[in-house]
Amino acid sequence: MSTDHAAGPAPAGAEPARLLVDGTEVARYVVDPVLDARHGPRPYLHPVRTLGGTVVTDALPADHVWHLGASLAVQDVDGTNLWGGRTYVRDVGYTWRDDHGRIVHTGWTRRSADLLAHRLQWRDPRGGVLLTERRELAASAVTPGTWRLDLDSTLTAPTGPAVHLGSPATNGRPGGAGYGGFFWRAVAAGGEATVFTAEAAGEEAVNGSAAPWLALTGTGPGGGAYTLVFAGLGPGDRWFVRTAMYPGVCVAFAFDQPAVLPAGTTRQGHYQVWICDGTLNPNRCATLADDRRS
Repeated sequence: MSTDHAAGPAPAGAEPARLLVDGTEVARYVVDPVLDARHGPRPYLHPVRTLGGTVVTDALPADHVWHLGASLAVQDVDGTNLWGGRTYVRDVGYTWRDDHGRIVHTGWTRRSADLLAHRLQWRDPRGGVLLTERRELAASAVTPGTWRLDLDSTLTAPTGPAVHLGSPATNGRPGGAGYGGFFWRAVAAGGEATVFTAEAAGEEAVNGSAAPWLALTGTGPGGGAYTLVFAGLGPGDRWFVRTAMYPGVCVAFAFDQPAVLPAGTTRQGHYQVWICDGTLNPNRCATLADDRRS
């Protein structure tokens, strides 16, 4: 389990933006972190809190320093590592390589207490643009103990060759390591987190599934219990889940096959996370997820 960095300051850079629900700050969005290139610099949400104040994200943990709260990142974008850490090389394994890019904020399009919208570029190590992105994050109240994060992302491939999104799994790593996409590094201060869908429970049963929703429960650094309910798999996406090594959930773009964006085309994602105080049962989680179009 990680060393808890949940209450620590964000790396130096531009002042984080904030998301509020009914006047309560529920998340900070670190738009321009100053980080070692090996950590995959990119905008990320941290800390994210329940309405009761429990922190439910971790950033820069000792076990995987490149895990940055809640963010979008892919380990292999046409050979550029935007995830951070070592790169998985077929028939070799994890290797430190000088292949790290960065995801860069290039301008706000809208900014208010409950909505942040901006433009980004996914860049290779030399600064070349691999993809452009338009991203919108919105926070809304659901019940007195629950709020919802909506994250909309539109990735666009430039003119030229098609862009390939890969993962350690698509590069030969066994064991269901198909991570890369919308990733949430959670907190499990009270021990191992619990993960379940409507049909299955546990890391082994849930990892790689295409269930319409997935829930993770845990304990924050102050001892408060929380539940996160995720929805938003797109065509071909799968859930990547870890609970034993660390608590994390990912909408994985390339779980077992590379995702391809032909030149000039877009990849759209709409991810929703319900951030709840307390430990919810599967029926309650399903009720929240059934309202995801509201």
